[in-house]
Amino acid sequence: MTTENLKKFLNNSIIPYIFPRINKEGWRFVAIFALITALLAMLWTPFGILGIILTVWCYFFFRDPERVTPKIDGAVVSPADGKVQMIAKVKGPRELNMQNEEYTRISIFMSVFNVHVNRAPADGVITKTSYIKGKFFNATLDKASSDNERQLLAMETASGHNIAFVQIAGLVARRILCFAKKGSKYKAGERFGLIRFGSRLDVYLPLGIEPQVCVGQTMIAGESILANLNSAGPKIEGEIR
Repeated sequence: MTTENLKKFLNNSIIPYIFPRINKEGWRFVAIFALITALLAMLWTPFGILGIILTVWCYFFFRDPERVTPKIDGAVVSPADGKVQMIAKVKGPRELNMQNEEYTRISIFMSVFNVHVNRAPADGVITKTSYIKGKFFNATLDKASSDNERQLLAMETASGHNIAFVQIAGLVARRILCFAKKGSKYKAGERFGLIRFGSRLDVYLPLGIEPQVCVGQTMIAGESILANLNSAGPKIEGEIR
């Protein structure tokens, strides 16, 4: 069996589901959990069993699967796994000097069970960044957009639109990692950061670009299409069935 055939076999087997690829930022946490587990097991076996469960959870928390991003001009994809928590018309973030314009904000909440690697929502270049130290309210609350610790990014898309996306720390999250800098170029779906242990991502769309998702829908980072900047399609409505 050739190396290429072996790789295809492994990718199509159950192994990636049992041992998924994890982000490099997670290995030290897995090692710390494993070390603590070993120490607890020496104290009392049930503690060791609990430690094993937590270590496995930590491993899966940092999973970083490959995603298939639709190649559609003007597409804005979800930057995070999770559920659409809110869709609202708001002023742009003042930290990015966008407060004079109105935008449509889509908020996506990530639970501790979601993949937490964040991906660029569109093709474009980062034009401004701003990191704000703040509080740690529940990320499902509206005030989290203005009060919580957050990393803000403005982007000029390949289609010439200005959008913004914001990593927001939550009640449990205490660490935002962002690798994007001013001048960084991204294609939609490329990894730009992650947030540890539960949080939220906000995406600001220009007024007139209607979301193609509904509140309550589950998003897949890099795959689910939030909107199309080249289309003035109607707002999407949904219902639970």
